[in-house]
Amino acid sequence: MKSRFLTLGITLLVFIALYLVGWARFKGFGSTVVLANILYDNAFLGITAVGMTFVILSGGIDLSVGSVIAFVGVFCALMIQNTQLHPLIVFGMALIIGTLFGATMGTIIHYLKIPAFIVTLAGQFLARGLIFLLTTRSVGVTHEFYQQVYDISIKLPSGGRLSFLAMIFLAVLVGGIFIAHFTEFGRDIYAMGGNENAALLLGVPVARTMIGVYALSGFLAALAGVVYSLYTSSGYPLATVGVELDAIAAVVIGGTLLTGGVGYVAGTFIGILINGTIQTYITFDGTLNSWWTRILIGFLLFVFIALQKFLSSSSGQSVFRFARGLRRAEQTAN
Repeated sequence: MKSRFLTLGITLLVFIALYLVGWARFKGFGSTVVLANILYDNAFLGITAVGMTFVILSGGIDLSVGSVIAFVGVFCALMIQNTQLHPLIVFGMALIIGTLFGATMGTIIHYLKIPAFIVTLAGQFLARGLIFLLTTRSVGVTHEFYQQVYDISIKLPSGGRLSFLAMIFLAVLVGGIFIAHFTEFGRDIYAMGGNENAALLLGVPVARTMIGVYALSGFLAALAGVVYSLYTSSGYPLATVGVELDAIAAVVIGGTLLTGGVGYVAGTFIGILINGTIQTYITFDGTLNSWWTRILIGFLLFVFIALQKFLSSSSGQSVFRFARGLRRAEQTAN
């Protein structure tokens, strides 16, 4: 239990250290404007990462989310521009498509026993290919609803403005925390990620849980696509390439074990903040190339994966020592 909180604590310390460095270097870095912009610019990535957290907690992976986001963006743009449907109706259709897409992948993974990596990689290619069947060019959205959504905000001290998209992200975050730690579905995910065979013996509905996890990931990826559409007011076939890797990085840096069963949605949120803080620092500096974000995130990934390996080894050795001591005690008693 201590090791679980240790990774979360280290993640939080890394974020605080990075933010304080930026604040010390640039006076305006500590304003609510910067924090609000981090949430706004990373809202679609954060929503995706929450869904990815549940997938990784269950012991799986979902490589299709970036393509699903792009597909939803193009789908929404074409439907809104070429039909008389209100954007909210189009958004609802997109969410249903994303959920069914995720549930289908979860069904294939469980019943056909095909690794999640292969199934979701196929899903990635399928979703991206479908986009190019719809269009090969960028499609702009001019509906007034988009401007109305942009105007919705909450004023913060020091001039910050919490946008509606950031509010959606925070709502998803709170919902994710609730599902993970206060529902039977969340407990089943942790159990399945810890040991699927043991979970099955304990009566955990593994099939329903696995399909539900990928359906949730598909739903949140589609929601991220809706948010991305509102963020950019367009749909582009090559948008969000590699976002699935950014989401996985945020989850791992947030302290979730790649092997499943250990992690916190709150840690993923801190991972998103770390990514946003690095991007903001580079923007403030003006002399650094944007690729430094990738370099630093890659470095942090190496550090946290090594830390996870160390903690897992330490935990395993502790269990081994406990079992050996228990066996000696039994032999002495006999």
